[in-house]
Amino acid sequence: MALSTLTARVDERDKADFDKFCSSVGLTSSAAINIYVKTVLRERRIPFEIKQEDPFFDPANQAYVLKSVKELREGKGTVHDLIEDDDE
Repeated sequence: MALSTLTARVDERDKADFDKFCSSVGLTSSAAINIYVKTVLRERRIPFEIKQEDPFFDPANQAYVLKSVKELREGKGTVHDLIEDDDE
């Protein structure tokens, strides 16, 4: 079977960590990616759960936000200016 090249851009540190992990379990990075591809094709799905969890929408946080808004509307609490963080 003819081979083809698959190219993906990955963070430099992630690639180094991935290579190190693969080596520690006796695989090359190429072999690990081939295992992933074969699993996707065999199972016809991504072989792990992909989900986005935004902690803002967590029910406990939403209850806290709604309680805080209610208190502010009732004149309780203190309104503060937004402080921007320039570190990013």
